[in-house]
Amino acid sequence: MEPRISIITLGVSDLEKSYQFYTSLGFPTSRKPESGIIFFKTNGVCLALYPFDELAKDVSPGFTPPRPEFSGITLAHNTKEKSEVDAILQLALSAGGKIVKSAQDVFWGGYSGYFTDPDGYLWEVAYGDCWDFNEDGSLVID
Repeated sequence: MEPRISIITLGVSDLEKSYQFYTSLGFPTSRKPESGIIFFKTNGVCLALYPFDELAKDVSPGFTPPRPEFSGITLAHNTKEKSEVDAILQLALSAGGKIVKSAQDVFWGGYSGYFTDPDGYLWEVAYGDCWDFNEDGSLVID
């Protein structure tokens, strides 16, 4: 298997609300909620939104595990400038998200904070002055 992730799909409770949230953050898509699934174009992995119950059915009929508040998974957006962290957290808040951890200096030497989307999926927004970025905006991983 090639070490690649093609799509991350988030099971959402309200496709329209989540669509509005992510488009407010600037995620581009040519899809509308009426299509039943949304694919956002990002630099790298595709982010998809799909109704939670339908996603559970797709995994297996009758598969309906409860969704814990913290699933042990976070998504991350790394910034090129420290000030972008605060700006993106504010944008997420104004789009209907919740700030879980205000931006602050962190133990690894960077600056980061967390927000949740309307379904509680956690996003870290982080800056590190030691990071380099590829031409497409993705993080350089040595």
